[in-house]
Amino acid sequence: MPTSHSRAGVASVCAAALTLSGLLTTGMLSAQPAAAADPSGYQNVRINEVTSSDNDTVELYNTGSTAVSISGWKMSDDSFSPQSFSPSSSTIPSGGFITFNSPKGLGDSDKLVIYTSGGTVVDRVDWATDKAKPTMARCGGDGTGAWVTTASATTFGASNASGCPSSVPAASRVRINEVTSNDSDTVELYNGGTSAVSIGSWKYVDNDTSHSAASISSSSPSATSIPAGGYVTFNSTIGLGDNDSVLLVDSSGNTVDSATWATGGANPSDERCANGTGAFRTATTATLGSVNSCSGSGGDDGGGGQGGQLLGGGGSLTSGCTPEAPSGTGSTPAGTLAWPGGLDVTIADNVCAFTTSTGPEGRDLSGLAFDPANPSVLWAAKNKNWLYKLVKSNGKWIPDATWSATGKQIRFAGGSGEPDSEGLTVGGNGHIYVTSERDNTKNTAPKDTIMEFDPAATGSTLTPVHQWDMTSQFPQLNTGDKDDANLGFEGVGYVPDSWLTANGWIDPLTGAAYNPANYPLHGSGLFFAGLEWDGTLHVYGLNSDGTFTTFGTIATGKASVMDVTFDAGTQRIVATCDNTCGETHTFMKVNAGGALVPDVTYTNPAVMPTDNMEGFAIAPTSSCVNGFREAVWSDDGVYGFGSASSSYGHALYSGTFPC
Repeated sequence: MPTSHSRAGVASVCAAALTLSGLLTTGMLSAQPAAAADPSGYQNVRINEVTSSDNDTVELYNTGSTAVSISGWKMSDDSFSPQSFSPSSSTIPSGGFITFNSPKGLGDSDKLVIYTSGGTVVDRVDWATDKAKPTMARCGGDGTGAWVTTASATTFGASNASGCPSSVPAASRVRINEVTSNDSDTVELYNGGTSAVSIGSWKYVDNDTSHSAASISSSSPSATSIPAGGYVTFNSTIGLGDNDSVLLVDSSGNTVDSATWATGGANPSDERCANGTGAFRTATTATLGSVNSCSGSGGDDGGGGQGGQLLGGGGSLTSGCTPEAPSGTGSTPAGTLAWPGGLDVTIADNVCAFTTSTGPEGRDLSGLAFDPANPSVLWAAKNKNWLYKLVKSNGKWIPDATWSATGKQIRFAGGSGEPDSEGLTVGGNGHIYVTSERDNTKNTAPKDTIMEFDPAATGSTLTPVHQWDMTSQFPQLNTGDKDDANLGFEGVGYVPDSWLTANGWIDPLTGAAYNPANYPLHGSGLFFAGLEWDGTLHVYGLNSDGTFTTFGTIATGKASVMDVTFDAGTQRIVATCDNTCGETHTFMKVNAGGALVPDVTYTNPAVMPTDNMEGFAIAPTSSCVNGFREAVWSDDGVYGFGSASSSYGHALYSGTFPC
């Protein structure tokens, strides 16, 4: 039913026609009261939590950017018609909650429907027997997350995060991602998880509570499964109106997700921004079957949603601290997707926190790496030969005073020189591996090395346990020009053998499946070093006798690489580029032929500055809360948005990334 009127609107027209007919027959005609107008932004109000025990409490959350009046709103369940309720407040602020107790109770197996005072359906949630005990809640973002049944604890009037599991079930990773109410009335689902989900017995329904749900498998095109990171689209057999809703339920009858749009809000489409995780907004261009464009009007239009904020920061520069404006800004590569995590970003360090004796200007914090065994620890390299062990304190990453309150200096083998330490990673043995592209005491000559440091070593200066020198492999950097010498190893990531073998990586040296046993001295994984010169990754086995095996070069599709990390959560190697490539992160996978290739590229959250963001790290999934984990960036020039901005003089930024 393309471009149809809303169900409520059709019903009103029919009722008015019958009334007019009766009045004409009797010769009487009187004015009828107009239906109450729906408040602006009503489609942004979502049922966020519900329990069918104790007081049968309901929580609503406003995902929009403006307050919404809920005066006169009603609710119904499976057995009673719409009833008035008494909310904790008659207005829901942006990002706010209201709660109320069901006026007639809620059953062990039931449904809850919320209506505006004019009778328009706002949202709906269904649950099977006991699935709303102790509570059923949206997880992965208040108002925007997918539903999780039998959540561990009620959190009415506050964020659901503490009551949600650290890792939501696979089915709850499937989201309604885009909907169109013109032409074919198409619905797009997206699976943000790491495994395929069977949807052959799932159903959907619109906002007409008299309609029976239709199955996805019987719709066109038919679908029975949605792959990890993939999309499924189908055309609604029920039809979708100009202002309407779509509700997705699993095989047991539990709601998985829902979306609501006001008049015109799904034309050309209503899309989630960020893709798969954010609130809905009206799109400029429908992108069914692929990542959302997120280039629409946003705000409280028919789709809804809200923008992000840059939080924290501020403070006066300390003596000698000298931020440096970014240079070499390039364009964002075609096909780059919007950041998939939260829209908000927080400045996460103290102003001018990383001044040192060899770098008093406070700049040059570059490589970042979370400790996979302890996500409360973040390692950082400053390219003036300093290493930091950082821990969180009051929302900021600060040096761990039990390790060193001022960081530790690092040297080359034998205690010589000042490594231009750009990147770092945590190896399988828990040691810290640091890349250097020069000796800062001889900065016109390249010195592309990987050094292994034992973080348990005592003293204020660290020397390598092992050191591997690859300088001779890059003669193009040895021109006598310090700028060329400065384009060597910028980042490094440790990649476990187990991932390479499980994904069928073909060893370039043998042309067969990689077999770690062929390289008995290399440990339990390989090291992928990113070359700033041309954006390639260079793969090495670092042997315990000081030798190394070179496995070849991998193209990232980027002009440059500033950091490299292996993310066990997404099962991808991530190559990061700063403003040179539009602040982007390319996630790389092993393809069907056994080669490492780019899979998807994301840009930074829109609220972040365009600077020399040289460091990037994603926290382990063991730290997941409410479906998200921390992502951290480092600004090499501590410039932020420039003088007088809250970001001026700050190096670290903290955001979120999906689990």
